[in-house]
Amino acid sequence: MKEKDSSPTPLPHSKPKKRLDMVVKLALGVVVMSFAMIWGGMYLTRPDRSIPPYSVGSQVGHIVAMHVPHDTTDLGVETLVKRFRKVGRLTHHFAKMKVQPTTPGDPAGWYRKIVVYVFDDDGWAEPEMLNKYLAGDAEVVKKYGKAMRGYYRLHDQEEEGGLGPIPKAESVSDDTRILFKGRVTDTIPAELEPEDFSISPM
Repeated sequence: MKEKDSSPTPLPHSKPKKRLDMVVKLALGVVVMSFAMIWGGMYLTRPDRSIPPYSVGSQVGHIVAMHVPHDTTDLGVETLVKRFRKVGRLTHHFAKMKVQPTTPGDPAGWYRKIVVYVFDDDGWAEPEMLNKYLAGDAEVVKKYGKAMRGYYRLHDQEEEGGLGPIPKAESVSDDTRILFKGRVTDTIPAELEPEDFSISPM
């Protein structure tokens, strides 16, 4: 009687793992870097949701007419006006607010003075309307103020901002609510700082 072979059955040889080809590694690296750059770009250029969306309709010298959506609340307009105040105080440079230099070449600054009108009807912010208003067209001047939702003005260190039509000289309309007025060096009480106003920008 033959004895059974007690030797263990040999295990099948495992195939050696293939290393990734250098070209494949480079391709994967490029893909990962591309996604990282796209994500980083989207993060850095993400819309500012703390202010309502706005667009500059026209600009004549230091006068700027811009518009916001029709459904923008007074709080939204107030937040936008106060953002101009913040920029005026921190940098005095309104390029980040889509405004072209208002006093280009001026040694005292390219934004030494600026006046911003805010409308919720883009028609009033068009160049034709702004030019007629500045030319003193009686019919346009009468309606222009009524259509205004807010304003901001800065001259050197003096600033003012409010809701409604911009005051003319010392005459303040009943429809105007002045939010702030004084020098950019004045201290802003914490309770007067705007709250966040989340809304999708244009």
